[in-house]
Amino acid sequence: MRATTVFSLLSFFLPTAFGSLGGLPNKIYGVNLGSWLVLEAWMLPQEWLDMGGQSCSDCSTCIATEFAFAKAYPDTVDQIFDEHWSTWFNQTDVDALAANGINTVRIPLGYWIVEALVDRSTEFYPRGGLAQLRRGLQQLNKAGIVAILDHHALPGVAAVNQQFSGNCTSTPMFYTDYNYHRALIWTSVMTTLSHVDPTFANVVAIEAVNEPIMDATQTPGYGDFQKNFVKVVRATEFLLGVPTAGYNAMPAPANGNFTAMVPQASGDIFTEEVRSVLLDAFPILLQLGVFGLSKKKTQLVTNFMDVNWQYNNPANPADAAIGPQGYDNHLYYVFGGVANADPVSYMTSICNLERVQNDAALGDSPLWFGEWGLPVQFNTTDAFLTQWADAQKLMYSQGAGWIFWNFKVEKSELAGDLAREWSYLEGVELGYLTKDPSKYNDPNVCVPYIIQPSSSASASASPTSTSASASETTSASASASAQPTTSASVSASEQATVSESTSTQPSASASA
Repeated sequence: MRATTVFSLLSFFLPTAFGSLGGLPNKIYGVNLGSWLVLEAWMLPQEWLDMGGQSCSDCSTCIATEFAFAKAYPDTVDQIFDEHWSTWFNQTDVDALAANGINTVRIPLGYWIVEALVDRSTEFYPRGGLAQLRRGLQQLNKAGIVAILDHHALPGVAAVNQQFSGNCTSTPMFYTDYNYHRALIWTSVMTTLSHVDPTFANVVAIEAVNEPIMDATQTPGYGDFQKNFVKVVRATEFLLGVPTAGYNAMPAPANGNFTAMVPQASGDIFTEEVRSVLLDAFPILLQLGVFGLSKKKTQLVTNFMDVNWQYNNPANPADAAIGPQGYDNHLYYVFGGVANADPVSYMTSICNLERVQNDAALGDSPLWFGEWGLPVQFNTTDAFLTQWADAQKLMYSQGAGWIFWNFKVEKSELAGDLAREWSYLEGVELGYLTKDPSKYNDPNVCVPYIIQPSSSASASASPTSTSASASETTSASASASAQPTTSASVSASEQATVSESTSTQPSASASA
């Protein structure tokens, strides 16, 4: 069968490919820089122990997060983390990403990178991350790689017992007016840096919240926060001299004095809350020495997890859009809830995935897959992982593109086989992922599994061929003890009864 066949079959049920959005590439081929500025101990188990961290089954009971580490080692935490930041991601990694065709990175950040937002009497995090972010962005920019700044770990904690939130707790407090306000201040500061600071020249998008709790009844006020997030970005840009549709340009002082400008600003985006956020952000920007007007003159892309991430009547982030906006979905089969744990079920499921068009029908377009990987629930072969990589890339590329979790993980005796399925660079080295991310080992990989719209076959029907020969030698996938746990494997639209994971195992949510 010719290579074009799979694409003609897919055209029956997939929408037209998207063009570029804002400063993003026409097609996103990206990786996450996970465990750099938001550390997740499961991804580097030996280094974490060497740093002074601990490993435990319940991450809230030992030194398993940045919060717990900073609280335990207040006098040395900054120095220890600076060493980690410098070695976990550096020029060698940038060169490897560029050599393998990566054009986009998603950078998970904690709210504590804006140090003025941290209440040091009750909150404990390392300091100095902003300087490292600037260093990394400059290196990426020289390599022609653009960046999405992902607010991964929110003030007050937005997820239940997850290392990626910075602090493991069973009682997230992000969904309150106080912490929404702090997150919006963070947003204004990051927006300003992205426009004014030359080291942020390659930042093209800001993501509001990584993986909010899936049950929308547990995230009160989140819909209003989405609208305020976009308004804060656009209001900040407006004051920096960036054209905003529907608003007359207002001359801004050369020193970027927000305090003097805010009372003069008018329009729907300048609500009472937005004005308050801008006034609270200004002294932080003064402290950081950030002044002047935008050097980009183009709007950033605002970015949200898609509406189908949540269930129980969630707010639709499409309703918040003002200017360019993109949507993010995360998908990990390894955590269950998507397909039966066998190669045929996995391939049948992924090759008939409809998340792109389901989101588009609700206005959440363009959509990219901001987290995914190769881990599976069963012992697998190299041959299957090659097919699994091709099939996921093929389907995710029907949207705006994809961002793999993660660019790398630790390779050590303690980490075991973790890198085989979680590291992009290792996946390329092993041949599962192609060196040119736009290419496939087998562009027809989905042909035997596609269920055409006219067919009455169920999604569980067996295809004409299996994805891996039974005669092939199998090798164990990463052990459950080394992998994170999450409920992010299935979207709310596909399994409305799924609840947010409260597992106490190390997690990446989808953030792997």
